[in-house]
Amino acid sequence: MMAVPFVGHAETAYGNSLPWQMGLQTAASPVKHRVDQFHDLLLVIITGITLFVTALLVYVVIRFRAKANPVASKTSHNTLIEVIWTAIPVLILVVIAVPSMSLLYYMEKIPQAEMTIKATGKQWYWEYEYPDHKDIALTAVMVEDKDLKPGQPRLLATDQNLVLPIDTNIRLQTTAGDVLHAWAMPAFGVKKDAVPGRLNETWFRIEKEGMYYGQCSEICGERHGFMPIAVEAVSKQRFQQWVGQKVAERDGDSTVKMAASQP
Repeated sequence: MMAVPFVGHAETAYGNSLPWQMGLQTAASPVKHRVDQFHDLLLVIITGITLFVTALLVYVVIRFRAKANPVASKTSHNTLIEVIWTAIPVLILVVIAVPSMSLLYYMEKIPQAEMTIKATGKQWYWEYEYPDHKDIALTAVMVEDKDLKPGQPRLLATDQNLVLPIDTNIRLQTTAGDVLHAWAMPAFGVKKDAVPGRLNETWFRIEKEGMYYGQCSEICGERHGFMPIAVEAVSKQRFQQWVGQKVAERDGDSTVKMAASQP
């Protein structure tokens, strides 16, 4: 039987495409904000380079066409131009490298974590563990088309959502139980490989409540495209309520099983 989400499908959803959508997904974490800023910087630089090269080509085609230059120039060396076309690309690379390295450091340096989530990739679903919250564990499998409910996006909804609190520094640990996977959530600016026998770490801090969608971003087999990630971001208070509910469900099941096994 399909599990019922704790909070229900929020009106605000991120990570699924919208008609006529342009640009990057809405940022919902400090890391994603910095990724967007770096993207905007690169967009300005590459646009400037493209316009400059296009203008230069147009100038050369017009200025040095055969009709305008019946006698071709025999110039084969220009020290100033060679210095310019060497120095300017170096300066551009420096302008790109400084914020790039700063962003990489910010992404990889995990701040004081308030909770930890362990995500284990398997063919073809995700297993999640909450080691800081009484070892709650859940399995998230994609909802098939025939089982979709109103508000659930096709190929992105899961039977159980990864419920997480907002305004919390969350350490994400990833690994895999079979082949390579990758836990990717564009709205958080997160993409971390899940490697068998290895534990990778990253972090994020969700800024607003809502449903967030991502997918496995490592080709992991024939159902690679059917391994979504659904995160349900809620307030800290509602998260504690969800933890209490999950613990009660787990302990209640254990009590029933123990009672049934007794003669």
